[in-house]
Amino acid sequence: MRQTKFHGRYEADGRVCEHPACNEPGEFRAPGHGHGFDGPGGWRWMCLDHVREFNAGYDWFEGMSAEEILHAQAPSSGWRTESPTFRANAGVDGMPRWTDYDDPLDAIAARASGIKSRAKRQADLAMDGRFSKEEAKALDTMGLGLDTDRQRLRRRYSELVRRYHPDRNGGDRKFEDRLVRVVEAYQVLRKSSAFA
Repeated sequence: MRQTKFHGRYEADGRVCEHPACNEPGEFRAPGHGHGFDGPGGWRWMCLDHVREFNAGYDWFEGMSAEEILHAQAPSSGWRTESPTFRANAGVDGMPRWTDYDDPLDAIAARASGIKSRAKRQADLAMDGRFSKEEAKALDTMGLGLDTDRQRLRRRYSELVRRYHPDRNGGDRKFEDRLVRVVEAYQVLRKSSAFA
């Protein structure tokens, strides 16, 4: 089944429109009777005129309350969900926790155990010997590690300034403190002997 350039049209391959009084090629699909909560069933194949008629009479909101319709039409619909596994009350009242799942590849546990505290990351950077405590703190502020060179430092600085600058955030100054910390960290690091 090949789709042609006309949006939604599929070559008929002998299919006829399923409208009872039509013999045109069935090149457009519409939900069949089996479509529902559990996913799509088969498709109805119709000609352009009859699929337009079908779409005009299709009520997506059938059976929904006014509040449910308003929620479904909200621009952020679908983005308000939160996985119960990661909520603060996970494991309470029968709610699952992420530790309740089988993790044969150790993907979740490895990620959780690999997270270090900010102080530990900074101490590790300072122990390397190339960086002072102040420089280690600046590297951490910029999200950089020991493998950083001057070019990577500049790229990261440029990326963070673009991300946090009010001009890039519609004039919103909520990231201004973060921007100031990034600029200060860059000033410390660009003078570092480790990047000479």
